[in-house]
This record gives sequence, C-alpha cells and structure tokens, in this order.
Amino acid sequence: MPGLTVTQAWTTTNVLNTKVELDNQIAKGMKAEVAADFIPSSKDVGAKLNLTFKQPNFHARAFFDLMKGPTANIDAVLGREGFLVGAEAGYDVQKAAITRYAAAVGYSVPQYSAAITASNNLSVFSAAYYHKVNSEVEAGAKATWDSKGSNNVGLEVAGKWRRDPTSFAKAKVNDRGIASLAYNVLLRSGVTVGAGISLDTQKLNESAHKVGTHFEFNG
Repeated sequence: MPGLTVTQAWTTTNVLNTKVELDNQIAKGMKAEVAADFIPSSKDVGAKLNLTFKQPNFHARAFFDLMKGPTANIDAVLGREGFLVGAEAGYDVQKAAITRYAAAVGYSVPQYSAAITASNNLSVFSAAYYHKVNSEVEAGAKATWDSKGSNNVGLEVAGKWRRDPTSFAKAKVNDRGIASLAYNVLLRSGVTVGAGISLDTQKLNESAHKVGTHFEFNG
C-alpha cells in the first residue's frame, strides 16, 4: 500500500519495537506514526501516536503517549509574508487539565528577524532581535523577564564577524558582566580549530574566567 510503512526490530535489550507510518493517507500533508514497545520479560507495553500536518503556511504536530496519562503535547505555527505565530501546550487526558502552555510571535526576512515569546505558562517573556548587517557582520540581542521571579531584565548582546570564508570571530556580553570571545579558523581542508575565553568583568582579579580550545576533523 503506497504511503504505508511497517518496521519491526528486536533490540539487544530484548525489546520488540514496532512502528507503523501512514504518509498522506488520512489527509494531504498529514503523516501519522504509531510506535509500540513490548518487553516480554516484564510484559510492559508502551505506545505512542505522533501526528504531523504540513501546509505551505501552516505546520502542526501532536504527540500522544497512550499508556502514560494518556498525555498529549501539541504545537502549531502559522506563517504568512514573513510573520509567524506559534503556540504549544501539554494536556493530561486523565486529569483533563492543561499542564503547560507557551506562545510566540515573530517576523523574519533575510536581513533581520525579531520575535517575542512567552513560555513557562506565559510567565517568562523574552524578546530577541537578529540583524545581518552585511556578508561579514551579524548582530543580535535578547531580553528576558521572569514575571514570577525577580523584576530584573536579563540582557544579552552578541555579534559575529566573518573575516573570510574560512574564519570568523564571535563576541557576547550579558547584563551580569560575563563577556565571551571566540575565534574559529579552517587550518586546512577537514581541520578546524577554535579558541575561546569567558571573562567575568566584575571579578577581573579573581579566578572566575574560562579559556578553551577545540579541534574538529572532518573526513
């Protein structure tokens, strides 16, 4: 049957996994997936249902744990002409109660993007802005406020400078005075090296700073 996929596997930990996928069978743009686990030694059974629905300007997902709760996690995003609106929620079927929820709104174009999110049951608010100044320079900023915590607003400002196609430098500073600098360079094909430092500008005379390097090898 076109669009139907059945996969079974027996793991080394003696668990039987079965997955059934239906793509574009229930509705155009919808994919349904049922995943079941069975442990013969303990007779434990797990079952999950995942639904994904995609359209040109709309994307929604729903994840159901059929054996625990049951519980559901749902999220959706609606976009049009650069504007985006999204929300997510968790629901406990047995308790008939919403366990968590969040929402976001944003605007994005190739040169810049901005977003406002409200998470943790609409108690933590954040605003973020990103700007691609040119092919070499990028900048961004983020502000966060926890309405149930302190009245302080957390701030972060960051920038990125691309020296050439194979190397770049990044810098970030926050309202607590933590400044970070990093530099990455491609030494040769497949070998990248990076170095970074994090400074607590309020404790320059103390050992509260961090320095690190990393190497990345790609075959």
